[in-house]
Amino acid sequence: MTLYDLKPAFQTLLRPLLRSLHRAGITANQVTLLALLASLALGLLLTLHPAPALFLLLPGFLLVRMALNAIDGMLAREFNQQSKLGAVLNEAGDVLSDAALYLPFALLPGADPIAVVVMVLLANLTEFVGVIAQTVGAARRYDGPLGKSDRAFALGAYALLVGLYAPALAWSPWLFWALAALCALTCLNRARRALQEAA
Repeated sequence: MTLYDLKPAFQTLLRPLLRSLHRAGITANQVTLLALLASLALGLLLTLHPAPALFLLLPGFLLVRMALNAIDGMLAREFNQQSKLGAVLNEAGDVLSDAALYLPFALLPGADPIAVVVMVLLANLTEFVGVIAQTVGAARRYDGPLGKSDRAFALGAYALLVGLYAPALAWSPWLFWALAALCALTCLNRARRALQEAA
């Protein structure tokens, strides 16, 4: 069970906005690029100014990014906008956005930069393993325990905490090592279930 399992309900909430965007001529690829560029911009801001108070921007942005990620997929599927370019933009955009938004945690006071970098690398590996499942004849894997939505929730909550409660900065090393371990477990689960499905 991961937050990804709540995606159908989330999509239902977004459907009125989806229809408005389609009528306005907005395409799935444009939404994907908007999410990526906004993520890179916020990541750059947090890198240049790694003040705990600025990390209060992250929880709300991560929610908006999740909405944009849902909308681009819905536009592609429901309005015949699926393309090979869109698939590449979607997967590459997620990896780049995660790196841009999560690496700045390494610059906060009390952080263990190695733990943050290892977590981000393993988070990206979870998406790679999820995609590579398709090369062995399985479906794209979204298994947990720490998929993209779960990471966003955990790190959004931590960003909110460090912005409001300075002592939480000291929790960073063990938190990121724990998240790294959960990402590694997620990779194993996705690989194992992809092989089981392919068999």
